Amino acid sequence: MYGAGDPSVVVAVMDMGIQYDHPDLVANMWVNEGELNGEPNKDNDGNGIKNDIYGYNGLTRDGNIEPGSHGTHVAGTVAATNNNGIGVSGVAGGTGNGDGVRIMTCAIYDYMGYGTATPTGYVYAADNGAVISQNSWGYSQMYSAIPEDMAVAMDYFIDNAGIGP
Repeated sequence: MYGAGDPSVVVAVMDMGIQYDHPDLVANMWVNEGELNGEPNKDNDGNGIKNDIYGYNGLTRDGNIEPGSHGTHVAGTVAATNNNGIGVSGVAGGTGNGDGVRIMTCAIYDYMGYGTATPTGYVYAADNGAVISQNSWGYSQMYSAIPEDMAVAMDYFIDNAGIGP
């Protein structure tokens, strides 16, 4: 039998922003503890990003997450809390006892799905403890068609994810 999740595993959802206060997701959101008790609109943890409590908005280059339907949907597929009588059950959402994976929102599109995918989300995710990058979007061609800056950022994630403390 496989487990229902593991809170030491951080999954970065590269998509629209996640509705981090959604009742099916809130228990499994990654939280940047260094930002919790600091001053609003400041970089309290010294990582160069203001207000990044639940993740990173690559379009505004800060932690102000604008939830989008697809990002929230994908987060639910990965880590919606299981057996809580709300919505759906996630693949690794845990049993409802805080044992699901943690999801980090990395908004690379706006809440409507528009905008240019930004490579900075991959660097942020790798540098902040994500070990899995979830990408449910794509280009119309193979990997070689991905813009070079995105390919470099994805390679950075592959090389550096999970290495930090």
